[in-house]
Amino acid sequence: MVRVRFAPSPTGYLHVGGARTALFNWLFARRHKGTFVLRIEDTDAERSSWEMVEGIVDGLRWLGLDWDEGPDVGGPHAPYFQSQRLDHYRDKAHALVRDGHAYYCYCSPEALQKKRADAEGRGEAWTYDRACLRLPRDEAARLDAQGAARALRFKVPAGETRFQDLVHGPIAFDNANIEDFVILRSDAQPTYHLSVVVDDIDMEITHVVRGDDHISNTPKHVLLYQAFGTPMPQFAHVPLILGPDKKRLSKRHGATSVTEYQRAGILQEAMVNFLALLGWSPGDDREVLDKDELVALFTLEGISGGNAVFNPEKLDWFNQQHIARLPGAELLRRIEGRLQARGLWRDSLTGDEAAWVAGVLELLKSRVKKLDQLVDELEPFLVDQPAFDPRAVDKHLSSAEIRDALGALADRYDTLDPFDAATTEPALRAVAENAGLKAASLIHATRVAVTGRAVSPGLFDVLARLGSRRVVTRLRHARHYTPVS
Repeated sequence: MVRVRFAPSPTGYLHVGGARTALFNWLFARRHKGTFVLRIEDTDAERSSWEMVEGIVDGLRWLGLDWDEGPDVGGPHAPYFQSQRLDHYRDKAHALVRDGHAYYCYCSPEALQKKRADAEGRGEAWTYDRACLRLPRDEAARLDAQGAARALRFKVPAGETRFQDLVHGPIAFDNANIEDFVILRSDAQPTYHLSVVVDDIDMEITHVVRGDDHISNTPKHVLLYQAFGTPMPQFAHVPLILGPDKKRLSKRHGATSVTEYQRAGILQEAMVNFLALLGWSPGDDREVLDKDELVALFTLEGISGGNAVFNPEKLDWFNQQHIARLPGAELLRRIEGRLQARGLWRDSLTGDEAAWVAGVLELLKSRVKKLDQLVDELEPFLVDQPAFDPRAVDKHLSSAEIRDALGALADRYDTLDPFDAATTEPALRAVAENAGLKAASLIHATRVAVTGRAVSPGLFDVLARLGSRRVVTRLRHARHYTPVS
């Protein structure tokens, strides 16, 4: 059975790169009816708490990425906080010493730094020289008796380390370029290399799907698997996410936390769709895909070896497509909090006015890219009298002839029955003709009168959604409106 994991550090939020990695793991697990594990890589016990990972968890939940095992739901391989597994890592490290795969290192950080600086001064690269591997036993015993600080290093064997990457194909590293790396620090804290391999073994992870920046770590992990005598998982290193300038995505490119995009009015469906296509392709030209379609199509083989570019304009396009897919009633549910924040919410929107506002949202949804824009477009339909855009008033409501025509149109609409898109248009054109005006001029003026704006969906659809009473009231208000100078 497929078992994959997402193992973030408790940084306080879920960044875009981590979200894409989590999504790829989740899609792969769901495609193969496997297990998706959430594990928190927090080897610092004093700074670890559930509160510190809430931002990451909130991001995962917003994306709809549920986990089968993890800190809050438990599972057969608990605990899922690394900070609660420290003694286990230490036992595993000392077992490597007993088996001849690791040794104690008494070199101080200052001594190591001096050796490195001396080598660099000579223009040479420096790796650890195995001074403590050659340390006589009596000298090591003397240092231990004195309570000297000691780290624990993995003894890298001679030869070459190879692994098959499911994205990049076969990869090989010359072990001569891999120094004897620390697996347990002098304060007895495990390093990333030790803890991640021990956890993946214990949790029976079958596939490690992570970023390309971990490729250089993988030979060390392969060596640890071999030293522990356990089968390796399969590795798939996914391309990095770059900004539009082709540099690694960072805060200078804008938001990096997925919850910032949630606050900015991006739909969960759009973010998931967008992230899935950052470095993966379904194998055809399809772009707009829901989560079920992504699960059905996802394969590790579909991941590209090249870096992906985060294009905010493309994300906006996906959001526009997914907003257009949602029915009006669901869109209302999604924007309820935003309407409340703007003072536009009323309980009747989910009661007597539910069908009406859903119809209005159907009219508006194709025009917006973000949820806040949808609230902006909806506002004229919810208020008693929309605020006028001064530029629109100056352009379309400035002449006395237009204002008189608005009054005449209000009188005509007051008795119009039925009041719908089919009847309001010829009535307006007749009023314009009687007033000696171009129909377009009265259409523009009417739009400003009823919405406060120069731009809206088709005017006669807007009039029908607003209804006769609102339209007539607003036309008469505009007829006598005096701009504030």
